[in-house]
Amino acid sequence: MLLTAELLLSYLRCERRAFLDVYGDPEQLDPIGDFHLKLQQDRFAHERTVLAGKIYRQPEYRRGDWHAGAIATLELMYQGVEFIYKGVLLAQLSSNPRANDEDTAMPQMGKAAAPRLLNLLSCPDLLIKQPGESIFGDWCYTPYQIELGKRPKQDYQIITAFHGFVLEAVQGSLPETAWLILRDRPPYQVNLPKVMPKMQAAVDECIALLQQQEEPEVFISRQRCNLCRWYSHCYAKAKFEQHLSLIPGVSPSRYSYLRSLNLTTLESLAGANVDWLEPTIERDIAIQLIRQAQSVLQNQVILSDSPPFPADALPTAPIELYFDIEAEPDINLDYLLGVLVVDRQAKTEKFYPFLAEQPEDESLIWQQFLELVSYYPDAPIFHFCDYEVETVKRLAKCYKTPYDQVQPILARFVDIHERVKQAVTLPVQSYALKHIARWLGFEWQNPQANGQLCIYWYDQWLKVSDRNYLDAIVRYNEDDCRATLVVKDWLVNLIEDSRQNTA
Repeated sequence: MLLTAELLLSYLRCERRAFLDVYGDPEQLDPIGDFHLKLQQDRFAHERTVLAGKIYRQPEYRRGDWHAGAIATLELMYQGVEFIYKGVLLAQLSSNPRANDEDTAMPQMGKAAAPRLLNLLSCPDLLIKQPGESIFGDWCYTPYQIELGKRPKQDYQIITAFHGFVLEAVQGSLPETAWLILRDRPPYQVNLPKVMPKMQAAVDECIALLQQQEEPEVFISRQRCNLCRWYSHCYAKAKFEQHLSLIPGVSPSRYSYLRSLNLTTLESLAGANVDWLEPTIERDIAIQLIRQAQSVLQNQVILSDSPPFPADALPTAPIELYFDIEAEPDINLDYLLGVLVVDRQAKTEKFYPFLAEQPEDESLIWQQFLELVSYYPDAPIFHFCDYEVETVKRLAKCYKTPYDQVQPILARFVDIHERVKQAVTLPVQSYALKHIARWLGFEWQNPQANGQLCIYWYDQWLKVSDRNYLDAIVRYNEDDCRATLVVKDWLVNLIEDSRQNTA
């Protein structure tokens, strides 16, 4: 069996992903998307920045021939090369402690793995020569892992420790340190004594999973599954099974508890007693989970038990503004402030895309936004989720906008997402704007467009100046504003009908 750092990383993020990486049908992988390509390009650029000014060597070998790569890397290490880029470390060990001779330099795995030979493959981004003892002489090597993230997440640290673990088998000594090179941060020293036990446990568990060859249960986690190329395959399976992970609010920990109560189907959860779920799951959350299952099972809207908010909390005004933002988080830039002006008396709608064609234009579009919303001082400003509110606060602080100018604008903001969750339970898989608006029949002009794709499009615009990228972003942003309008009008009509029926 071959265990690579990439496979271990898949396991750390999702057991099922690791299993499919080994046993799945490659034909069922999703195509590599544009945003994924952007991340690859960004990572390569980050590597180039790290390597700038360094004289490094890279082992030469035929692609996929790891044994040749390992031999070429060893030759560089024996030569005492200062910097080795993309070296190949290959080690073989037994998962049975008694099978390893005490005199060998090979580390021993834990008892969880079956007694058989394992090949470990590690390709750290950099191996840097350090003073020390090894089979090479009075020097050894330390692994450096380059990552796009800005935080030393645990999975990054475990993979870096894995590099150190395999390196120990190769050079005969465990490196004293291992490092993460993150973006816009100084190098982060990984605490190997602390992380090594976690790494070894993860390796043992991953090996046990792969040796058993039992496909793990599907679980759709929206954030974790977002960039996985097995997503469509897993989602189709989850939908066919009506898996509870498709129910909003069912997190992995909550699902584990529901499973302990044998509540693993829509029917069982919809018919559950709230008291069964307490105290592990808070009562309010338990009620909502049961309602959510009932709504999906019956494909019906369920109104809240009592009026969710006063009528003026969801105003209908002669002129209303619908606000949505597109951003490039990597450079902390909000480059499109889109506002749809709806004049209900004149029955007109006009969209204003305040677009920063270059990052330095952010201050300009901020002023344009302020001028527009100030022109309609009594118009409520509808948005979906709290990003728009936080962004207005950020921009006001960044560009030193007076408090007495910004506060009246913030007071006019109305979060439609919050109002929906207060008022109703919907038969949807997520309370994101796309899920709700599409359930209501609204469709985006580009069905494939999303926020991540807009990030890619804006990045491409900055690189190649193709206006089509900006046009695509503006269309998407306008559709988001119009989708918010559709959801708002539907909710107003639903509540008004409900109040009339109970009057």
